[in-house]
Amino acid sequence: MKHFFTLLSHEIRMLLVSASTYIAAMLFLAFMGFIFTRILESYSTAPQDVSPAQVFFQLFWFPVLFMVPMLTMKCLAEERRLGTIETLLTTPVTTTEVVLGKYTAAYLLYLSLWGSTTGFFYILRKFSGDARFLDPGPLTGGYLFIAVSGLFFIAIGVFASSLSRNQAVAAIFCATMLFGLMFGLSWLAGSTALNRETLQPARVALEYAQVFTHRDDFTRGIVDTRQLLFYLSGTVLALIFSILGVEAKLLHS
Repeated sequence: MKHFFTLLSHEIRMLLVSASTYIAAMLFLAFMGFIFTRILESYSTAPQDVSPAQVFFQLFWFPVLFMVPMLTMKCLAEERRLGTIETLLTTPVTTTEVVLGKYTAAYLLYLSLWGSTTGFFYILRKFSGDARFLDPGPLTGGYLFIAVSGLFFIAIGVFASSLSRNQAVAAIFCATMLFGLMFGLSWLAGSTALNRETLQPARVALEYAQVFTHRDDFTRGIVDTRQLLFYLSGTVLALIFSILGVEAKLLHS
């Protein structure tokens, strides 16, 4: 892994000069700013039972569905389309280093975009003068959930990019997998078809993988190690499949 940091710095530079990065950042900050404004309006008209941080993270899935595909769609698909992945791998670097370098760069940018939203809460605290708006439990738990779940989400995006030469196809495939992870599993877990006794293990497994339940637990200050294991193991598997996918494509090219 001695070339990892060289590849990482190169990938960060490439992301910073990519138009899709700035489009994703603009759309993300515009949407989250709109959500935060709506939260302030609701709190100014009537008292609420939950903290602003809990409401803020409820719609995390919407920006994730467009931000993650835009940050990851080029990472491997563009390299394969231009044929530069073969040239890159003739140098003394491994497929693992290439995939991990691209993954880490996208994840760091993902974290930086979400981290920029802490400015909303700072401004709220600065001008309201009311510390009750900054409940540290939901705020810390919410950002911890974003960081932990983002590991898996970005890995899914990298995996989608490893399967196609076309950026648009990779983005659509990534968004589809993310949508299935968040909503498809929830629908299956609530399906009456799984009420049979023989399918109870499947139902338990699906309930264990409920992303929205994880979000609610984190924002309430509950950190379950099983949930951490879910995201970490999913991340590792997605990256392994990405590495294997790149190597398989090279063998057949």
